Amino acid sequence: MILTDTHTHLYSEAFDADRDEVIRNAIEKGIERFFIPAIDSTYTQAMFNLKNAFPEHMFLMMGLHPTHVKENYKEELKHVEEMLAAHKFYAVGEIGIDLYWDKSFLKLQQEAFRFQIRLAKQYKLPIVIHCREAFDEIFEVLEAEKGDDLFGIFHCFTGTLDQAHQAMTYNMKLGIGGVATFKNGKIDTFLNQIDLKNIVLETDSPYLAPVPYRGKRNESSYLIKILEKLSDIYTLNVAEIARVTTENSKQVFGV
Repeated sequence: MILTDTHTHLYSEAFDADRDEVIRNAIEKGIERFFIPAIDSTYTQAMFNLKNAFPEHMFLMMGLHPTHVKENYKEELKHVEEMLAAHKFYAVGEIGIDLYWDKSFLKLQQEAFRFQIRLAKQYKLPIVIHCREAFDEIFEVLEAEKGDDLFGIFHCFTGTLDQAHQAMTYNMKLGIGGVATFKNGKIDTFLNQIDLKNIVLETDSPYLAPVPYRGKRNESSYLIKILEKLSDIYTLNVAEIARVTTENSKQVFGV
């Protein structure tokens, strides 16, 4: 049984004390593929270090996270552009719009989102979307950019059933993580109405740890708890959930 964590920040400072142990523990549990989203240029070297340490298991993305779209965003986007031209990446991400913390950078976030979608199209890569309190704003951009060359993952999907269907019209699979195990997560109430072919698994570690680890540091090995939850939701055995969701990840990332 091979599992894929489609979204994990294993280069984060949260793992500085025990990174290798955390990764080996996940691999021992069958999680063999880790897709690593970018945040901004300050983490690029740490991402390359991670890839060099575990070359068979780590698949890097490149992008500018919406909460890191600040006054210097054009320099950051230039870095993204330069990295995509010089190195192999498997997606442009994580990118999108986040209005939870600060709405004052909305226009810049929209501009950065559009720019990076067009970069992804240029390199024939998927996008990995970060959306927080910004479904309408995200959908507005996707509607303008939709086409066969637009595809990817709606990371950490926490929307409604209608929003799930709308996301899928833009060739997006839904990234399902720890929120599916929360009592107030809500998505567990309708996920079985979405074909499993549209689902990929993720942890977003070190964030959003699933029950029973909620509130603690998340790890890729906890993907097992999300797998078990989806097994309950879809009334399928864990091996089948693992097989289908890993196949879905291969369709998105091409590897």
